[in-house]
Amino acid sequence: MSELVSDHPIRSSHKSSRRATNLSLSLDVLEAAKALNINISQTCDAYLRKVVKEEQARRWREEYADFVVAYNETLATEGLPLDEWKTF
Repeated sequence: MSELVSDHPIRSSHKSSRRATNLSLSLDVLEAAKALNINISQTCDAYLRKVVKEEQARRWREEYADFVVAYNETLATEGLPLDEWKTF
């Protein structure tokens, strides 16, 4: 699986880890954002970071679905490991 996106504020905003890119945005939304003094780069970066993390999580769930099912079946039949020593 690809490297996970960091949400660490220092690492994610560090100048050396950023790259200029070209985007095509709807003109009306772009103009409204500028009129509201919204930082377009930060907003796009934050939203794209969120979308990437959600997709990484979705793919992880898909990739490990069989394992999760098998683990849950094992827990259902055998119980939790060390369950007999649980004090709560």
